[in-house]
Amino acid sequence: MKKHTKTLLATLLTSALLATSNFAAAEKISVNGQAIPEAYYDFIIKQQKAAGAPDSKELKEAVKTNLIINALLEQEAKKKGLDKKSDYQTEAALIQQKVLIDNLLRDYVKNNPISDAKLKDLYKQINQATGDKEYKVKHILVADEATANDVLAKLAKGEKFAALAKANSKDPGSSKKGGELGWTTPNIFVPEFAAALKNLKKGETTKTAVKTDFGYHIISVEDIRKLTPPPFDKVKNQLRNQAEREQIDQYIESLRKNAKIN
Repeated sequence: MKKHTKTLLATLLTSALLATSNFAAAEKISVNGQAIPEAYYDFIIKQQKAAGAPDSKELKEAVKTNLIINALLEQEAKKKGLDKKSDYQTEAALIQQKVLIDNLLRDYVKNNPISDAKLKDLYKQINQATGDKEYKVKHILVADEATANDVLAKLAKGEKFAALAKANSKDPGSSKKGGELGWTTPNIFVPEFAAALKNLKKGETTKTAVKTDFGYHIISVEDIRKLTPPPFDKVKNQLRNQAEREQIDQYIESLRKNAKIN
C-alpha cells in the first residue's frame, strides 16, 4: 500500500458515529457474517470527496479496509462486554449529542445565510476599529504606582528601557524580550492602554504610568507605519466564519432566554 494511502487510512480510522446518506453505494461488505451498512461506506466516501480527495480506486480500498478494521474491533469490544459498561454508554450518548448539535448548527447556518452586504458592513467596522496606523510598541508592566514612578525616574536618568523591562515588568510574554510587543494596532488592547498608545508619536514614552486592570504600564512607541487593510475578497471567507460564529452565539443565547432552567 502506498504511503499516502496509509496516511488516509490512519485519518479514516479516527472517524466515528457515521450517519446515513443518499450518496450512491458501491460496496457490500460483511465481517464474520455481520453486514456493514452500505450507508457507512457511502458517508465516508462523501466526506472524503468533500474534503478534496479524488474519487479513486485507492480511496475506495482505503475506506473498505477502514470499515473492516472498525467492524473487527467493534466485534471484539462487544465480546468483552465493553458496550455494556456505564462509562461507554455515557461517552457514546455524549458523542451522539454532539453530532446532533453539530447537525443542528449546520442546518441553522444553512437556513440563515450571511449576505455579502452584512459581510461588507462587518469589514468596514473592523477596519474602522483597527485604524490606519500600526505601532511598534514596548511596555513595562508593574503592580503599583510607586514602582512605576521609580522606573520612569530611571528612564529619565538614561537607563535602558529593555533592561528595566527585564528587571521589573510583570508581563511574562514581553519582559524577557525587553518589553517588546512588536507591531500591533491599538484596538487589541484595553481602552486605557489603546488611548495612551494613540497619543504617542514615534520615539515617545508615556510621561506617567497608564493604569489598567492589569496594573501600571509604561508605554513606548519605537515606530509607526501606515496600515493598509487587505482587500475584501481576500478576507471574505474569514469574515463569513466570524459572522456565522456570532450568529450561532446569538441563536444559542435566544434559546437560553426562552428556556426554563432550574
